[in-house]
Amino acid sequence: MQQSKNDVWVGLFVLIGAAALVFLALQAANLLNLNFESGYRITARFDNIGGLKPQAAVRSAGVVVGRVESIEFDDKTYQARVTLALQERYVFPKDSSLKILTSGLLGEQYIGIEAGADEANLANGDVVTATQSAVVLENLISQFLFSKAAEAEPAATGKPK
Repeated sequence: MQQSKNDVWVGLFVLIGAAALVFLALQAANLLNLNFESGYRITARFDNIGGLKPQAAVRSAGVVVGRVESIEFDDKTYQARVTLALQERYVFPKDSSLKILTSGLLGEQYIGIEAGADEANLANGDVVTATQSAVVLENLISQFLFSKAAEAEPAATGKPK
């Protein structure tokens, strides 16, 4: 009988450990968001969101103030419509601007909020129009290569610049 009691306790301990590992893996991958605070939602329109994903962080001054709730394509304006869920305790002026930034050189993308100076604050359902799209590394590389090719072309033909 003592053997079966130990087996039950060991089995229970293994199950709790496995559940803890699954929980940590989901938290680390930003696939699980346990936030029981109420908040407000705002919408922003971007020309290019790069690799931004739902549940990405929304930060201001390096502090996480919310999450990306959803990303949709607007077929009338041909822009990405991003809905942000911000925590209620953080308020920002209506003229705040949003940028899509990258953690490190090739890290995950997040939205950065740069606070404005307006007297009125953003409220639930507001649309932010001051946005800056993501910097796409492939576009930067192609611009650099095309500019270098354009500089080399006059030298190859013998014409002065």
